[in-house]
Amino acid sequence: MLQTIMQCRAKALDVLGKLTWLPPTLARLTLGLVFFNSGRGKLGNLSQVVEYFQSLGIPAPHFQAPLAAGAELVCGALLLLGLFSRLASVPLIVTMIVALVTAKKDDIEGISSLFTMIEYLYIVMLVWIGISGPGPLSLDRLLVRQKSA
Repeated sequence: MLQTIMQCRAKALDVLGKLTWLPPTLARLTLGLVFFNSGRGKLGNLSQVVEYFQSLGIPAPHFQAPLAAGAELVCGALLLLGLFSRLASVPLIVTMIVALVTAKKDDIEGISSLFTMIEYLYIVMLVWIGISGPGPLSLDRLLVRQKSA
């Protein structure tokens, strides 16, 4: 019985080992799409975003709003492509930190409420991509292969 369980475990681990490409790919594509669409929406309604940034007390909202929108659009597209993913994650992390300390600050009652916020989850996933990279199904990986060939 124990031997059967160990064989099943070994087979399951073998199958799971072949799927290591899936988590970074899903995270990268999900975040890329979220940020690309958010940036596109903000650029399409820039005057409203400027007003919102003003209401939050963000300095230089006429500069910051297109900067944030552009960063989300461009870095989101880079994540979707898996191109310069580690670098693209940095401005998005900064954008989410700014969102937390401005737009979401009143909702943060402590560490546990912070952990339940989607912006915090985005930061965690972006840190993972920034450190681990975009995964094997990415233009980054393709460029590394071509460079080493």
